[in-house]
Amino acid sequence: MSELFDRIDALVASRSVLPPPAERKRLRHAHGLTLDEVALALDVRRATVSGWEAGKTEPRPPERDAYARLLGKLAELYPAPTNPVAPGQDTAVPETFTSEPAPTRVRTAAAPVSEAAAMTTTQNTQTPAPVAPALAAAPRPARTTRSSSTSRRPVARKSTPAATPTGGTDPRFENGPLAVVDVDADGQVLAYCTGGLVLEVPAKSLPSLVEWTLKEARLGAPKLSGPGKDADPLLVLTEAALKRYGLPTTLTDEERHAGRIPEGHRVIRQLVRAEWKLTKRGLGPWARIYRPATGSERACVQLCIPSWNALDFRHWSEAAQLPPADLARVLGVYASRVMTPRGSTAVTGLELMTALHPPTRASEPDATGKRHSEHNPGSLGKDPVDCAPCEAPDGHPLLKNLPRFHVRGPGEKLFEEAYDWARPMTDAECTLRHLVGIDVNMAFAAGANGLVVGLGAPRHVKAPVFDAKLPGSWLVDLSHVDLSRVRLGKDKWADLDASLLPSPFTPKGERPEGPAWYATPTVAYAVELGYDVTPIEAYIRYENGRYLDGWYQRLRDAFLATMADLGVHADMEPADFLAAMDGYRDRDPDLAIVVDAVKATVKGGLGKLRERPRGEGWKPGQPWRALARATWRPDIRAAVISRTRINLHRKIVKHAAFTGQYPVAVLSDGVVYAADGTSPLDFLPYRDGKPLPGGFKLGINPGLVKHEGTQSVLWGEEVRERFNAPELNLARYIKDGRVTDKDSGE
Repeated sequence: MSELFDRIDALVASRSVLPPPAERKRLRHAHGLTLDEVALALDVRRATVSGWEAGKTEPRPPERDAYARLLGKLAELYPAPTNPVAPGQDTAVPETFTSEPAPTRVRTAAAPVSEAAAMTTTQNTQTPAPVAPALAAAPRPARTTRSSSTSRRPVARKSTPAATPTGGTDPRFENGPLAVVDVDADGQVLAYCTGGLVLEVPAKSLPSLVEWTLKEARLGAPKLSGPGKDADPLLVLTEAALKRYGLPTTLTDEERHAGRIPEGHRVIRQLVRAEWKLTKRGLGPWARIYRPATGSERACVQLCIPSWNALDFRHWSEAAQLPPADLARVLGVYASRVMTPRGSTAVTGLELMTALHPPTRASEPDATGKRHSEHNPGSLGKDPVDCAPCEAPDGHPLLKNLPRFHVRGPGEKLFEEAYDWARPMTDAECTLRHLVGIDVNMAFAAGANGLVVGLGAPRHVKAPVFDAKLPGSWLVDLSHVDLSRVRLGKDKWADLDASLLPSPFTPKGERPEGPAWYATPTVAYAVELGYDVTPIEAYIRYENGRYLDGWYQRLRDAFLATMADLGVHADMEPADFLAAMDGYRDRDPDLAIVVDAVKATVKGGLGKLRERPRGEGWKPGQPWRALARATWRPDIRAAVISRTRINLHRKIVKHAAFTGQYPVAVLSDGVVYAADGTSPLDFLPYRDGKPLPGGFKLGINPGLVKHEGTQSVLWGEEVRERFNAPELNLARYIKDGRVTDKDSGE
């Protein structure tokens, strides 16, 4: 009889009433349950519960009765809203909602037998995918462990980052620009996209993963300019994903030195059989897998492999150790505000220049109605141009006829570099209590803003008349410029103590001794200070333009938007700004990583303009790979550095003329002053909340300054005495005060 009753109970349970799929998900979220917790309680797989909530499958006995009982209890605790949201109505979560929704997980169609066969997408009508890349407003996943017995998916929200408005997105890329591919505890391959979306990946091999990405994943980003190209989708492979697809989790010393795995590797052979190609850099930390384009259709996927050091710690901090969802958020914010990473931050910085100013564009239709590729005005073009001999770094082919051990001096070589200058403290400064460091925000980006640079090849001119509007390199004697008396305005002069100031014309701050090569901004500053200049010769670029303006604006906006998400806004009062900067990184460590990456993109991108040989058997006098790029432009790099150094010196001079205070040390974009207090406000001349015109101003905008650090004057004197270096550059150590024997050159 008991068996009969059991069969009756099972029959009743098989018809247990269940709420609609969307309501099932709402109830689980309302109680803060994860898919794993529900799956564990019902003794089923997490994917099974996900399918029930998506409406793809329905539970069957005996799980159906237990699932219905769970949902019934939850419905008693969390009744459905009396005014349900109609389809298409705004469903934004109120700002007071502090619990994080679980990521949306979408199952994609199973991989076909043939890796090259087309795949179709199974749409989930109950949980549509987001249609915008992740910005700072995307849910910040809680930190999760990588235990094999627990889920690596974010399950709870502890805080909500500041909201950031988002715009429309190309439907071709509705799942965002990238995905972090991982394998969960059940062996399911998952793609963590921006905005909290998680896709189930059916691919069983790397070639099929590439196929799936291009045909089904809907990843990528629209072009940044009219004549440009859409960004290829980026896949970030975790160590678990590397194991799944037959790749090593780390590189050997030999592979690390080569920057790739051997061409005979099994996975590379799989790609070859599937008719996929790799670029010349092969399958390394940043790899591009493609098939030749047919017309306007591109077939290319980029890989990023953090465990192979793709995300350099110096630029990406601890991003490589983040859980998949967190890493997708960090890279997604960077991709949406800067661009989809194309390699290191340096490579991406250079690629951003090209993406904003593509070398070619489509012409107007000809007589037959066809369009042709033509030069895009304002770009650097697609073909490289030779630099001037004075702009060429040592070992360049233009210098191959120089004697073997010849060392070029200032009269032969353009040497525009950032400051590294320091001096002993005066007796009066030693009576003060503190050394306070300030640092210019995004100094080199600000130096690029509005800068006119050469677009074409230089023209050699003898005895030219200097023209500040023409970019180029000028051989001129500036040794007569005396900083003890300088012009600050049209009819305003100032008397200064030149012995306490660095020269604006040399990186070491030493006064030039004769003719030397300078970029246009440096020579223009000598004229601004009130001195005549008579160039001996020059390499002038008559074809020029403000090539870097869009680049600067894109990176500036990315920096300011991310800092705003961290609670530091533009136009804050000085005291409020200093308070907001105190501990800003701890408010959202993930977004702090984005800030670091944006700043590294600026410096790295400019550095790439004069990229040096990187092994490959290169010998002095021979060309190296970077010279084949139209973006190998050492003159542009020199002009930006020149202008950045001059901008800083101008502020130092204005400050000295107004306050009588002189810097103790200057390093790149940082300056150290002696002061009685510990804050920049103790020596910066603010009057009624307004800074000195043309001087230092506290703020987050590029070109404004922030507090870098404070140490005692006794600390500075002790450090210099310990290393017997009265001119040791204290700006290098002002942030935390730590100095090692290695740092001091001992």
